[in-house]
Amino acid sequence: MAFDEFTTHRLEKVVGAFIDKRRPAFHIRNQLDLAFRIKGQSIEIFEVRPCWQRPEDKMESPVAKATYVKTQEAWNIYWMRQDLKWHRYPLLPQVAFIEEFLEEVSIDPAACFWG
Repeated sequence: MAFDEFTTHRLEKVVGAFIDKRRPAFHIRNQLDLAFRIKGQSIEIFEVRPCWQRPEDKMESPVAKATYVKTQEAWNIYWMRQDLKWHRYPLLPQVAFIEEFLEEVSIDPAACFWG
């Protein structure tokens, strides 16, 4: 089940502000950029780069994911491991607010999101 219109707008505003603050300088965004998507009950943050074999095509590299669990009224935090699967983030697996997720991604104490 997707978020309602009000919640989607709020999430787009909050996560969009986070992304805008972390995006690289305008003149290199064609080589590296940062974006997000809301898909179902999840928010995914990812880097966008040109493909190495076909630079006209873009590829996405996952950074972080948060999935809202309505029954628990909480966000589960995930990171992408080398097996290319999402795994629960071990230091802070669940938060109450999306802002807490964004703060954890920003500080990244275990280098799980930004490397």
